[in-house]
Amino acid sequence: RAPTMDRLEWKHAVAAVAAGAAVVQAYRLARACWSASSGTGRTRVLGVIPARYASSRFPGKPLVMIAGKPMIVRTYEQAKKARTLTRLVVATDDARIKAACEAAGAEVVMTDAAIPNGTERCESAAEKMGETFDVVVNVQGDEPLIEPEIIDACVRALQEAPDAVYSTPVTPFKDNKEVTLSSRVKCVVDKRGYAMYFSRGMIPNNKRGVPDDDHEYLLHLGLQAYDAAFLKVYSRLPATPCQLQEDLEQLKVLEHGYKMKTVKVAHAAHGVDEPADVASIEAILAKHGA
Repeated sequence: RAPTMDRLEWKHAVAAVAAGAAVVQAYRLARACWSASSGTGRTRVLGVIPARYASSRFPGKPLVMIAGKPMIVRTYEQAKKARTLTRLVVATDDARIKAACEAAGAEVVMTDAAIPNGTERCESAAEKMGETFDVVVNVQGDEPLIEPEIIDACVRALQEAPDAVYSTPVTPFKDNKEVTLSSRVKCVVDKRGYAMYFSRGMIPNNKRGVPDDDHEYLLHLGLQAYDAAFLKVYSRLPATPCQLQEDLEQLKVLEHGYKMKTVKVAHAAHGVDEPADVASIEAILAKHGA
């Protein structure tokens, strides 16, 4: 016998469908307004570096010293070199981070401590800017070696893919021993470079359950570019099963059926995920005399 729903369950189901439809309609309306107001495309780009002091895995991470400078300052200095950014700000909820960034000449926007993730902190920062942007770039604050060329490539990937609402860079793993680490997020893409899935586990997997040295595994880098109209509705999209299981924000975008463009880049270093990563970042800086 097929399961049935009582009247209250039907009411909740209909309400959920209506809410989802409203979000989709809001995005379509915002995109229509963007298309009508800008004949040249996604040209005005806001870079945002979200930075929060509280962290269960690494408290105070933005202010950890890396070769004599706070990590968040090193990230800002690298991102500032990107040529596609119209404006760059640090979005934080902590006065200590604000003070360190302003001392280094960075523009800072204060955001609510209750904001749950970096994407929504970017949205909040964009709303406080007092001007309109077509693209908002989320530059992870724990990527002190991010190359400005990667930021530019990510922005251009979104500008050149009108069917996508999001773009992000990936890079081949240099050492396949890292493929099984849950702190290294993996990505699989289709033949056109659109993201299919992200995971903390090894993807694609195989029958042996160990990395295949003949396969090129892709590491997801901590950088995202959003269509500004889509960013306004992102937080209203319900959380999705894979997003919650993997604890990866970008999966909500894919699970709701939106397209995400990736760009393959060469990247020499990973970000700072845990205290042990600081030494490896400092070694790279020392090697290059930075």
